[in-house]
Amino acid sequence: MANIRTRTDKDGKSYHTVQIRLKGYPPQTATFKRLTDAKKWAQDTESAIREGRHFKTVEAKKHTVAEMLDKYCDEYLPNNKEKTYSLKELVERKSRMAWWKSKIGHTLLSEITPPMIDEQISNMSQSAATVDKYLKNLSHAFSIAIKKWGWTTENPCKKVTSPTLPRGRVRYLNDEERERFLQACKESSNSILYTCVVLAISTGMRQSELMKLQWQDINLKDGYLILHETKNGERRRVPIEGHALELLQEHAKIRRLDTDLLFPGNIHKDKAIDLRKPFENAVERAGIVNFHWHDLRHCTASYLVMNGASLAEIAEVLGHKTLAMVKRYAHLSDSHVANVVASMNNKIFGISE
Repeated sequence: MANIRTRTDKDGKSYHTVQIRLKGYPPQTATFKRLTDAKKWAQDTESAIREGRHFKTVEAKKHTVAEMLDKYCDEYLPNNKEKTYSLKELVERKSRMAWWKSKIGHTLLSEITPPMIDEQISNMSQSAATVDKYLKNLSHAFSIAIKKWGWTTENPCKKVTSPTLPRGRVRYLNDEERERFLQACKESSNSILYTCVVLAISTGMRQSELMKLQWQDINLKDGYLILHETKNGERRRVPIEGHALELLQEHAKIRRLDTDLLFPGNIHKDKAIDLRKPFENAVERAGIVNFHWHDLRHCTASYLVMNGASLAEIAEVLGHKTLAMVKRYAHLSDSHVANVVASMNNKIFGISE
């Protein structure tokens, strides 16, 4: 219960000291000039204590955003058991946290508001996708501070509107383009380019995943490989079939014994080969425009859709946790969907051709 004592200072002015004692909780004390303020504080604080809000709010007044971000980067990211982040993702997240620290790091967690965060992202000149990553990473730091450390009860990022993201890019090679491009890769002065391109198209692997492959990750007998470091942090089993498997089996015959990498560089054996220039040259010789290495992954997804694969199957092949990322390819299966709808109508309404 709250106990309010009124005293007079040496100047003859009254002040009111409130002390709240509730069983099982440490006593809380505050002083006010006005009795009405003292009573309101007592009422609000008692309610907050009983509802489990008060001490969490007090904790938020002890820590700044900078302290939260430092703890997130130094303790949570490298040691968490929920998700394994790649080295690239760790570096990028720490960089984004450093940016937020420079902008709002001095602010107490109890004082941070959605408008303060919204103001910062509104002034960013980067793409909408990049801004979205900054906001999501900060939001995750707040979530960890709430769930694991009890530093705050509010995630202000949840009340900030994310920037509108552009529709995902879908650039894939049509049959004619693919034939020209693969021929240009075969004729490349780089003997590895063709094998890597075929492997990328047939599996949907990202370039970083492909270049990190080691021989112990490959099972040529059963036709699969294991990706240990992926963008979503989970291991992925990737089947290798047909021509891609044949090329890997041939590549194994000339395997270098001084490195574990499948595709080592010519200068540094423990650093993957750089195919950027050979790839660009092949694209140019094939007369193809607006095509990048990552578009090989779009080729995989697009060819799968056009060959009847479901979006769920494509997500599994590409290593996406949700269908959101693969919905961009849905339009490529319009004719397949139309046939399914027509078949359903025929069976229900008995319409025959």
